[in-house]
Amino acid sequence: MKDNFSSQSDQYARYRPTYPAAYFDYLDTLVPNKQTAWDCGTGNGQVAVQLARTFDRVFATDISQAQIDQARPADHITYSVQPAEATDFPDLFFDLIIAAQAIHWFDFDRFYAEVRRTAKEEALLCVVGYARPTITDAVDQVVTEFYTQVVGPYWDPERRYIDDHYQTIPFPFEEIEPPAFAHELSWSLEHLIGYLNTWSAVKHFIRANGYNPVDALRARLEAQWGEAPLRPVRFPLLLRLGYVS
Repeated sequence: MKDNFSSQSDQYARYRPTYPAAYFDYLDTLVPNKQTAWDCGTGNGQVAVQLARTFDRVFATDISQAQIDQARPADHITYSVQPAEATDFPDLFFDLIIAAQAIHWFDFDRFYAEVRRTAKEEALLCVVGYARPTITDAVDQVVTEFYTQVVGPYWDPERRYIDDHYQTIPFPFEEIEPPAFAHELSWSLEHLIGYLNTWSAVKHFIRANGYNPVDALRARLEAQWGEAPLRPVRFPLLLRLGYVS
């Protein structure tokens, strides 16, 4: 499991999108027993906090101590630094296991073995993430060119699973076909720039070249953004769901 985000944990907490309430409401309908949930690859605990509203106990793990240090404290949540593929949780323990914007970094076979070990019978596994945002056609074109041409060579190979909307990951479970979800937000240009600076490919580019490519992108984004202080931003969710039998 790779750790690409320890060095930017504060930016990650500030600029990365969360997930819509409707998505969590939908999960609630699929998991009648809400004793225990595992948020695997929790990052700063965004998903764990949402799960704690309906689950008795939430266990949130990440391999990054820096990310856990940024995690949001809440009742019923226990944070720990552990790899997804080898935890200290008991057998047959969880009603829900969720990996949010994380599974593409995992060793699939070892993680799924850990899922089967720790999941209760008929527990739900949820793999969720989000695609690139859409804003306006003009802004989207600038961001797409930056994504593919400027930092494209610096993405980790695992990024392809996001580009494929998680449809090409192995998923050996009793799958459920979910409805489509998207997160609708209002962002300033500064928030968009902050979000772009959290991309792992940007960090790789900086290490290789000694400067931040987002700085040069700012002028192009400003020209296409216009005068509006805020613009609607839409993140389509990527979702795979299945019961662990």
